[in-house]
This record gives sequence, structure tokens and C-alpha cells, in this order.
Amino acid sequence: MAVPTAASVRHANRYRPPAITGLIDLLDRHVLDRPGARALVVTGDRVHLSYGALAALVDDVATRLGSTGLHRGDAVGLVCANTAEFVVALLGAARAGLVVAPIDPTLPESQMSARLEALGAQAILLGPPAAGAAPIAQVDVPAWSLRVDISRAGSATATLDTGPRLVRHVRGAEHELSSHDALVLFTAGTTDSAKMVPLTHANVAASVQGICATYELGPADATVAVMPFFHGHGLFAALLASLASGGCVLLPERGRFSAHTFWDDMRAVAATWFTAVPTIHEILLERSALEYPGPQVVPLKFVRSCSAPLNTATQRALERTLGAPLLSAYGMTESTHQATSEPLPQQGPLKHGSVGRATGVDLRVVDRNGRTCPAGIVGEVWVHGPTVARGYLANPTETAHSFADGWFRTGDLGSLDEDGYLFLAGRIKNLINRGGEKISPEHVEDILAGCPGVAEAAVFAIPDATYGQRVGAAVVVRDCESIGSEQILQYSRSRLSAYEVPDRLEVVAALPHTAKGGLDRRAVDVRYAH
Repeated sequence: MAVPTAASVRHANRYRPPAITGLIDLLDRHVLDRPGARALVVTGDRVHLSYGALAALVDDVATRLGSTGLHRGDAVGLVCANTAEFVVALLGAARAGLVVAPIDPTLPESQMSARLEALGAQAILLGPPAAGAAPIAQVDVPAWSLRVDISRAGSATATLDTGPRLVRHVRGAEHELSSHDALVLFTAGTTDSAKMVPLTHANVAASVQGICATYELGPADATVAVMPFFHGHGLFAALLASLASGGCVLLPERGRFSAHTFWDDMRAVAATWFTAVPTIHEILLERSALEYPGPQVVPLKFVRSCSAPLNTATQRALERTLGAPLLSAYGMTESTHQATSEPLPQQGPLKHGSVGRATGVDLRVVDRNGRTCPAGIVGEVWVHGPTVARGYLANPTETAHSFADGWFRTGDLGSLDEDGYLFLAGRIKNLINRGGEKISPEHVEDILAGCPGVAEAAVFAIPDATYGQRVGAAVVVRDCESIGSEQILQYSRSRLSAYEVPDRLEVVAALPHTAKGGLDRRAVDVRYAH
């Protein structure tokens, strides 16, 4: 249970989310009220960093950035793994009035350069090099290294090597930013398809408050950072919501998820919850017989899944194993991450297969003419509210297509039931057209993944002269299973319409994934759709 503070108060079961206005004052309440409380647990030695010590580092970096010649509203790139340097750089830059663009440190140099140039970043903040990371992009802006050193006693220093005063150049999309903006996040995709989403401090505050309220996060809560901070899932749900609510985040050694150390990390920080993509949930479930220490050792309040559809069979198996509810959530970069979530059990029923109810936003499901669909009818999901971005930077065509009158047209198919729970049915652009029959690959994948022995499935369109497209599938089987393609197809025939059953199914060793853990459909098509 969360203890009463100004950020998280329970009176007669009424939760009050943290009163913040954005990234700038995210830590303020806790620095005043509980400066010695742990904010981060870092490095392989699991050293504690208090809110007071973290805030001092943030202020030091903000002061240093303020003397470089940067102006309020200027954009800076942040290339760093999930380390203390990321947290200090992010919040320090925000204190200095800068707009931060976190970038995947493992991107190829060409993609990193393209994103920094499109943004028009004035400088790049660099954390310690990630294992296996490509060379830092060569762009015509300064690259400043940040190092945070923390003693076992909890004292800490930050060293920021900024060099001489920089010369500002307005370029790229930076002229569209202002001091009201906090972040620029890149949508998932390649250099050509990734879009830049500007998020204001007000967007950030609304998102963080919604996440905290959904899960009633407070100072007694702790988590392990599983997802990367350069995407909304890890950034808003794990890091910012935890710090805003006064909780604690353990940053794994080398700043990346490791299934081998995960449960030891959870036990070390006395974690009460964690959030991850379905791929990681599958990994933890498969290894649970040997590695999960049991609910007595790690007594979880809940577990969260987001960023990709979670198979219902996996959800139920994890709930049985972990002894805690597994709550599916739905979000996107354009809605500052979370838009819906299944509620905590005391706040409403869990409906397996759904991604829950709206959390601080309005939802509509509309038909192709923009008319609201009745309950149970599938249409496109639209989102409206204080977390929704104003559009895309330097992309008026996509902005006009996806944003209208404050509504974001997600491109996702779904339906709302009578209780307002959202059930997703796939992406519009992913639909397979087999002789006029529209097939959701996500639906077929969910069925295939429910087959005993199947760990993961990818469904894709195969070009066909007669039908236009046929259904193909690539399936990963658990190591201990000997199930074959015909057994999987037999399982699917009793659960899918005849036209949905894959015409070709191949058992493969592994499937490609994006940086944040979702299925990389473009890579699947290149590899298998031929």
C-alpha cells in the first residue's frame, strides 16, 4: 500500500495522483518531504541514490547546460542506455528549459544521423557507451559526455564535458519547438518511416498522472526498468510514473534487461510491479520453473503488459505463476504512451482479451465514414485528451491525415463493449486481403500462439495471382516441445474461419523484433513473405 504524501494520498480509498506540471518539477515534492528516500538503485552493485542526491545531480547538470549558449526551447539529443546518466541528463536538460529527444543508442550510424538532422538538435548528450552500440553519429553539433559516479554511501557527482561555448544554428524541425515542449519521441520505424512527435510538459504531466492513478502508485512501490527509456513504454510507465509518485526504480547492470538477473533485481529492490512487452513476458514464463523465486519472495501487486497484443493463454499462465493480476494496457507515442488499461482488481473487473478502459482520455471507435460504431462493432480507434500530441514535426501531410479537431486517428482496429473496455483487432495497414476477405494477422497470431507448445507466431501476406494475397505464418516452438506445423494447423482449423487458416506455416528458430520488443513486421515480410 502507498503511504500518504502530497503526491499519493488515500482517504476512504480515494487516490490522488502526483501534482506535477511536467518534467521540471517531477522530483520537487519528494525532495522537500523525503529527500533521503531512495529514487534509483543502480549499477551491478545495486547502489541506492536518494531523491535529494538525484535532484542535486539534476541541478548541477542544468546549471552547466545553461552556460553553454543553449536557449530555452532548443532541442538536444540524448543517446544513452537505461542508466543513471539517462535520468540525470533528461531531468537536467528539462530544468534548463531544453527539449530532449531520446534516441536508441544501438541505431546504425546512418539512422541516428538522419534523426538528429531532421530534428535540428543543437547538441547531443551522451551516456556511457552501450554494449554492442554503433559509433555515435557524426553530425555537425557538439557531443557532450555525461558521467555519474555514485559511492556505496549514496553520495554522487556528475561530470559533463561540454567543451567551448557552442554556436547555435536553427535547422531541421527545431523552429517548431518552444519552451512549452518537453520531449520529442520518434515513432517506431525505419529512418524513412519514423515520425517525430513533440510532447509538451502538459502532455507529460497528464500521462504520468493517468498512469499513477490507474495503478495507484506511491512511495511504497518499486519496479525494475525492463523497457528502454527511448520509447514511451519504459520512459513514462516505468521511470517517470515511479519518480513522480515517490517510488523507486532499479536500473539493471549495463542499462538493459537481462532475464538471467531479473528476479534477483526484483528481489533486491522489493519490487511491487513491473511492465514489459509480451515477448519478455513469454521469456519470463518459459524460465519461471527454474528462476522465479515465488510470490512469497517477490509479492507483486500487479504486472503490466503493453506495446503489443498479449496472448490470452500467456496472460492466464503468468497470473497463475506469479499470483498477481496481469493488466493489459494500450498506448502510443502520439498519446504520450498510455491511453487505456485494465484496472486494478479493486477498481473493476478484468476482461482477458481486452486492453481495458480509457485512462484520462476519451475514446471513439468509428467506421470508415467517421460515424461512431455501436458497442461490439469493429472500427478505427480514435483518442482525444490532454495526453494527445499536437501533430508531427516537419510532416504536415501525416499530421493532417492522423490528427483532426484534437482527435488522433490511431490506425488501430477495435471495438468497445458496453462497459467501455477496448478490444483491439489489429492494424488497418496490416490487414490481409484474401479474395476480398479482410484478415487480421494479429487475430490469427493470437490463435496460433494459444496452441500448446507454441511460443510466438508471426502472420503475413503472401502475394497470390488468384486471391491477391494468401495467409502465411512463421511460428516459434518452445525448446522442450516437438510439435510440428501440421499439428499447429490442425489446432487453428477448429478456431479460425477457413479463409483465416494459414496457407503456409513454417516452424522457425526465432522471429525478428523491434528495439522495444514488438514483432518487426517489415523484417518478417522480407524474410518469409515470398
